[in-house]
Amino acid sequence: MIKTLGQFPTGSRLVFRSKKDWRVAVVCRKADDTVSISVSSPTGYNYRLRRPAEVEIEYVGNIPCLISEELDDWRTNFTSYDRRW
Repeated sequence: MIKTLGQFPTGSRLVFRSKKDWRVAVVCRKADDTVSISVSSPTGYNYRLRRPAEVEIEYVGNIPCLISEELDDWRTNFTSYDRRW
Protein backbone atom coordinates (compact mmCIF):
# COMPACT_ATOMS: atom_id res chain seq x y z
CA MET A 1 0.00 0.00 0.00
CA ILE A 2 1.55 3.28 -1.09
CA LYS A 3 0.15 6.67 -0.11
CA THR A 4 1.46 10.19 -0.37
CA LEU A 5 2.59 12.36 2.52
CA GLY A 6 -0.21 14.85 1.79
CA GLN A 7 -2.83 12.19 2.57
CA PHE A 8 -1.66 11.80 6.17
CA PRO A 9 -3.51 13.85 8.82
CA THR A 10 -1.66 16.15 11.22
CA GLY A 11 -0.27 14.12 14.12
CA SER A 12 0.45 10.99 12.09
CA ARG A 13 3.67 9.19 12.96
CA LEU A 14 6.07 7.71 10.45
CA VAL A 15 9.68 6.63 10.05
CA PHE A 16 12.08 9.03 8.29
CA ARG A 17 15.59 8.39 6.90
CA SER A 18 18.12 11.04 7.94
CA LYS A 19 21.69 11.18 6.61
CA LYS A 20 22.91 8.59 9.11
CA ASP A 21 19.95 6.57 10.34
CA TRP A 22 16.19 6.10 10.51
CA ARG A 23 14.25 8.29 12.96
CA VAL A 24 10.71 8.84 14.24
CA ALA A 25 8.81 11.73 12.63
CA VAL A 26 5.37 13.34 13.05
CA VAL A 27 3.34 15.30 10.51
CA CYS A 28 3.03 18.70 12.21
CA ARG A 29 1.77 21.12 9.54
CA LYS A 30 0.10 20.88 6.17
CA ALA A 31 -0.06 23.55 3.48
CA ASP A 32 -1.41 23.35 -0.06
CA ASP A 33 1.64 21.77 -1.65
CA THR A 34 4.02 21.09 1.27
CA VAL A 35 3.94 19.08 4.48
CA SER A 36 6.12 19.84 7.52
CA ILE A 37 7.35 16.94 9.62
CA SER A 38 8.96 17.12 13.05
CA VAL A 39 11.85 14.66 13.37
CA SER A 40 13.11 13.42 16.75
CA SER A 41 16.84 13.62 17.31
CA PRO A 42 18.73 11.22 19.63
CA THR A 43 20.07 14.23 21.56
CA GLY A 44 16.54 15.06 22.71
CA TYR A 45 15.77 17.88 20.29
CA ASN A 46 13.34 18.00 17.39
CA TYR A 47 13.79 19.64 14.02
CA ARG A 48 11.32 20.38 11.26
CA LEU A 49 11.62 19.55 7.59
CA ARG A 50 9.38 20.47 4.67
CA ARG A 51 8.61 17.94 1.98
CA PRO A 52 6.34 18.09 -1.06
CA ALA A 53 2.88 16.64 -0.46
CA GLU A 54 3.40 14.22 -3.37
CA VAL A 55 6.26 12.32 -1.66
CA GLU A 56 5.38 8.63 -1.53
CA ILE A 57 4.99 6.71 1.72
CA GLU A 58 5.66 2.98 1.73
CA TYR A 59 4.31 0.66 4.40
CA VAL A 60 6.62 -1.96 5.91
CA GLY A 61 4.11 -4.12 7.73
CA ASN A 62 1.94 -1.51 9.46
CA ILE A 63 4.74 1.09 9.76
CA PRO A 64 4.64 4.02 7.30
CA CYS A 65 8.10 4.99 5.99
CA LEU A 66 9.17 7.87 3.80
CA ILE A 67 10.73 6.32 0.72
CA SER A 68 14.49 6.84 0.77
CA GLU A 69 17.29 6.52 -1.74
CA GLU A 70 19.20 4.40 0.78
CA LEU A 71 18.67 0.68 0.47
CA ASP A 72 18.91 -0.28 4.15
CA ASP A 73 15.91 -1.45 6.13
CA TRP A 74 14.66 0.83 8.91
CA ARG A 75 14.87 -1.99 11.46
CA THR A 76 18.61 -2.53 10.94
CA ASN A 77 19.65 1.13 11.20
CA PHE A 78 17.08 2.68 13.57
CA THR A 79 18.52 5.36 15.86
CA SER A 80 18.82 4.68 19.57
CA TYR A 81 16.96 7.08 21.83
CA ASP A 82 17.17 7.39 25.61
CA ARG A 83 16.40 3.89 26.86
CA ARG A 84 15.26 5.02 30.31
CA TRP A 85 11.81 5.81 28.94
